[in-house]
Amino acid sequence: MRLKTSLLKEPKHKELVSCVGWTTADELYSCSDDHQILKWNLLTSETTRVVKLPDDTYPIDLHWLPRSVGGKKQSQAESFVLTSSDGKFHLISKVGRVEKSVEAHSGAVLAGRWNSEGTALATVGEDGQVKIWSKSGMLRSTLAQQGTPVYSVAWGPDSEKVLYTSGKQLIIKPLQPNVKVLQWKAHDGLILKTDWNSVNELILSAGEDCKYKVWDSYGHLLYSSQPHEYPITSVAWSGDGELFAVGSFHTLRLCDKTGWSYALEKPNTGSIFNIAWSVDGTQLAGACGNGHVIFAHVVEQRWEWKNFEITLIKRRTMQVHNVINDAVDLLEFRDRVIKASLNYGHLVVSTSLQCYIFSTNNWNTPLIFDLKEGTVTLILQAERHFLLVDGGGLYLYSYEGRLISSPKFPGMRTDILNAQTVSLSNDTLAVKDKADEKVIYIFDAISGKTLGDGKSLTHKTEIVEIALDQKGLTNERKIAFIDKNRDLYITSVKRFGKEQKIIKIGTMVQTLAWNDTSNLLCGIQDTRFTVWYYPNTVYVDKDLLTKTLYEKDASDFSKNPQIVHFVGNQITIRRADGSLIHVNISPYPVILHEYVSSSKWEDAVRLCRFVKDQTMWACLAAMAVANKDMATAEIAYASIGEIDKVQYINSIKDLPSKESRMAHMLLFSGNTQEAETLLLQTGLIYQAIQVNINLYNWDRALELAVKHKTHVDTVLAYRQKFLEDFGKKETNKRFLQYAEGLEVDWNKIKAKIEMEIAKERERAAASATEAEPVFLPFFWWIGSSEHSGC
Repeated sequence: MRLKTSLLKEPKHKELVSCVGWTTADELYSCSDDHQILKWNLLTSETTRVVKLPDDTYPIDLHWLPRSVGGKKQSQAESFVLTSSDGKFHLISKVGRVEKSVEAHSGAVLAGRWNSEGTALATVGEDGQVKIWSKSGMLRSTLAQQGTPVYSVAWGPDSEKVLYTSGKQLIIKPLQPNVKVLQWKAHDGLILKTDWNSVNELILSAGEDCKYKVWDSYGHLLYSSQPHEYPITSVAWSGDGELFAVGSFHTLRLCDKTGWSYALEKPNTGSIFNIAWSVDGTQLAGACGNGHVIFAHVVEQRWEWKNFEITLIKRRTMQVHNVINDAVDLLEFRDRVIKASLNYGHLVVSTSLQCYIFSTNNWNTPLIFDLKEGTVTLILQAERHFLLVDGGGLYLYSYEGRLISSPKFPGMRTDILNAQTVSLSNDTLAVKDKADEKVIYIFDAISGKTLGDGKSLTHKTEIVEIALDQKGLTNERKIAFIDKNRDLYITSVKRFGKEQKIIKIGTMVQTLAWNDTSNLLCGIQDTRFTVWYYPNTVYVDKDLLTKTLYEKDASDFSKNPQIVHFVGNQITIRRADGSLIHVNISPYPVILHEYVSSSKWEDAVRLCRFVKDQTMWACLAAMAVANKDMATAEIAYASIGEIDKVQYINSIKDLPSKESRMAHMLLFSGNTQEAETLLLQTGLIYQAIQVNINLYNWDRALELAVKHKTHVDTVLAYRQKFLEDFGKKETNKRFLQYAEGLEVDWNKIKAKIEMEIAKERERAAASATEAEPVFLPFFWWIGSSEHSGC
């Protein structure tokens, strides 16, 4: 990726240009010390004067009112705020009419910024004050009073906090009083510029120490550049938060959000005092010290998938390279390319007006449809369909170009969604709520309605990143997510009535990705690169989870690496310096998943015997239990030395009725409550009581016996034997009450138990057809055969 810059031979402004701002993707306004505001039309290459300011007004900063004001989306910005050296800010319409001038600060007003809703304006000045104003220019509050000039200001993503500079310090101050202020030393020299992105929530700062830095919203340093030759005079995020630009003397740099540099240009501009990105994020403009306005287009983005490499070589042209046969195709578009995505055998490209869908089998005949909104901010693909996100909403399309659904939820803001906060699979769409970051909304992809009983998934702490698995049945769909503490959790997305368990499977996880063809999950946790070959193990047999992992040292990946994608058995990781590392894992787990999904259990066993790897056997054991194939489970558990579980599986096979077998398989996975419920519903009261006795749930066992008026003496006898074995006396009042005057006769109790077992056998024999039990693969196994009533 690089910048293609353009400068006029002669500057249009006679003095230095102090600020620039885009109204649309093709129209820019610039302000200069020559007191002129010029309008640049990039389609016609015309430059016209909008207004000449009074001779005593020197503009310093310009910011257009956001296009979405009061819930209405305007096609272009209609007015802007201009701050000046005379202590005023001016509200100016698009045609150049000064609607209002407000005395704001003593000395120059050094910066002015609208919040994302356009309902409030923050200004800072040489007098060290930070002030908040209404949309009409009425003073709401003086947020801070510093002893030194404040050079730059930015709103937080939720418009509830303001970030501003104070000498070498950065300060985040909430608008609410009595809330803690965050302050830290950010640079060794005066901080000149700062910016805060609403999508990735990262902060940029630039200073006279000739460095630019990237911070998270808690003030933790994520990246610090090497010192440049000259002070950094400007920094700016692109709208989607994937890129940022840095300006200095004769220097323009394009950087990734993690800090490393894509491209460095050395134009003849003097210092670049201000940088503004276009609405669609495809180009930027810089205000130059020598009177020029520099324009730069982002070109040579690359997309890779299997044997295809696609490069945006011009604004309207892509080159497709097939590395297997060296074939090259050129794809021409009517309008400039804004976003693209290559995955699952399809290339999806959005231009400013249309969407193109190419198949990797045929590049000549794309499917084309018109876009409603125009500026697409995100494209996500699944095997059967893809998602477009723009300022208007979420739109799911088939690869035939048919609109499938358009999910919505209360307070939805699509402009701040990215690949970490939205995830798509063949049947499910998950979106993290920005208003309450503990909440994930889960939708049916086809209908666009919320899944299950309509409730959202709620976690105990804020969620940072989400990802849906890509394969398997809808009712087995899992979502993995990382929370603020960098813990990795997994849970089911089908949520009917009863709350599903959210289970932690990793700690200090920085990044994660699901495999595209099988439900393998990879992540980087602390200093280890980890692959969960079968994450569903936590719901089948939690003890096995550690045996189903592949781990290797991740120190080679440097600090803060990011997983780009996980295709087949290859994982692509981007290091902090921008370089890509390809990690190959064993191909056998993917093959094992394919065999199991096709119910080829004999092939799966043969594969494990061939590979002779304990990890594979552990995966097969969990898969077999999850799919109720107990014969395969027995072989797999025996191969990893889990003898107690082999015995338990054997005892399950010997049970007389399918209901008992089903209940004990639920017990195997630790689902005690559901096992008991199943036995009670099918009239196996004694078996339900015996399950609780074997798990030492004495109170529950007695409760059931009393409620159903049966086997009270059995419960008391087992309780008495238990206490005698441990040399204890009965202290439970309920047991003492029912034990009064009761003599334990073990012969009688054994006869009753034998009668219950005989009744169960008769009942099983009376069944005309005996179907295999349905196994619900949730939770983990509790106890061994000794404790499970077998």
